[in-house]
Amino acid sequence: MVEVWADMYEDRSDASFDISGGGTGVGVSDVLNGQVDIAMMGREPEPEEIDQGLFAVPMLIDTVVATVNVDNPVLEALQEDGLTREQLEAVFTKEITNWGDLVDADVDEEITVYGRSDASAAYKQWGDFLAGDDGAYTESELEELADANHNGDQPVAEAVGSNENAISLNNINYVYDLSSGELEGDIRPVPLDRDGEGLSEEEDFYETRDEFLAAVEAGEYPAPPAREMFLASDGPFEDEAYDFVEWVLTDGQEYVRENGYVPLEDERLEEARENLAEGP
Repeated sequence: MVEVWADMYEDRSDASFDISGGGTGVGVSDVLNGQVDIAMMGREPEPEEIDQGLFAVPMLIDTVVATVNVDNPVLEALQEDGLTREQLEAVFTKEITNWGDLVDADVDEEITVYGRSDASAAYKQWGDFLAGDDGAYTESELEELADANHNGDQPVAEAVGSNENAISLNNINYVYDLSSGELEGDIRPVPLDRDGEGLSEEEDFYETRDEFLAAVEAGEYPAPPAREMFLASDGPFEDEAYDFVEWVLTDGQEYVRENGYVPLEDERLEEARENLAEGP
């Protein structure tokens, strides 16, 4: 999304951008070390980061879902009934290791769990979600439990797409086709059964990206794993960086939905703009 914004903003200003990924941890480290002007973050700053001078404002809402291969041996059951948070926790912590034990199906196939090896805020949020009210699983704990770990969303999606028995998590823009918003690739989302009574009509919103985003916006998909994303600086935003972030929090919001994310609510946007103007 920041790449889309940057392309648009370059057409409206004299600013130029050099954008790279690497995960929230990399972004925070680079901005605090003076290597970049703006860091992209998938979580709120930690207290120790704020103590070092990190200042962040929200920019949009992103979300991740559990993903499986399109030829998963129990895909029909997963799509019909979904999985509860507790079932997903049992899978990602290796309490349940066979697809036949996870759902009511005559299947004997081991579950392969893929995790993230990069400094991923999405993985951190996923650990918060999996643990429920009992705390959180750290990225390190989940990495140790996984059968393999991959550096970034795209490698995870490719790994799941090449293994019928795999499960992992992905940003929805790696699940739905970017152009059509349909499920066309090699992975499928795992619907979330929030009440443990099977997938109700209200919980069945995974057919298209637009349908899913509407559910996130309506609060029908939980946070976490839905999460605010942030833009951050070392101290207050200044000069061209300030102007860009101000544009993101105003005109830039109208492009969020069409690119597979959820815009911030008006009240949250107003708060973010006030914080931007006041600084840390």
